[in-house]
Amino acid sequence: MDFVWTPWRYRYIANAAKEERERCVFCDALAAGDDARVHIVLRADKNFVILNKYPYTSGHVMVVPYAHGGDFAAFDQDTLTEMMILAKRIQAAQESIYHPDGYNLGMNVGRSAGAGITNHLHLHLLPRWTGDTNFMTTIAETRLEPEELDETYRKLRHALGLNGNGTSDPTVSLGGGAAQGSK
Repeated sequence: MDFVWTPWRYRYIANAAKEERERCVFCDALAAGDDARVHIVLRADKNFVILNKYPYTSGHVMVVPYAHGGDFAAFDQDTLTEMMILAKRIQAAQESIYHPDGYNLGMNVGRSAGAGITNHLHLHLLPRWTGDTNFMTTIAETRLEPEELDETYRKLRHALGLNGNGTSDPTVSLGGGAAQGSK
């Protein structure tokens, strides 16, 4: 039998439930003060876009409200509208970079619905290709990623018209209020 060693996955699996009870990965990323290091691609008025640390495919991002909470119905219309506007903008950037065959766009709200992070709402957006699920995924339950997160971050920022190294302010205003500050 062949083995593909993925020790970073064990850290995630072993600590996911514990960390979720103790802290919020999205709130921690916002508080880090280093958007490039934590892969916050851009910030808008009510939401931010961050790379998925454990992506299903290259380009897998999440659109996340600044407001902490896991109940979809509790979020105001402006936050949810901006979430969709950002998803549309990110999809256009992903299209220009990756030229995928399709996209997955969705939310899992609650543990029984498949949410890995239940305490902070987030919308997944990821490019998909015909045949991107192979025996490694379906039989070995292992994914192979051809692109490092830093490279994905750089490509997305460039496609969005933001500099690739995170030194400029990635905050964008989509109208209707003051944007959240960033580093």
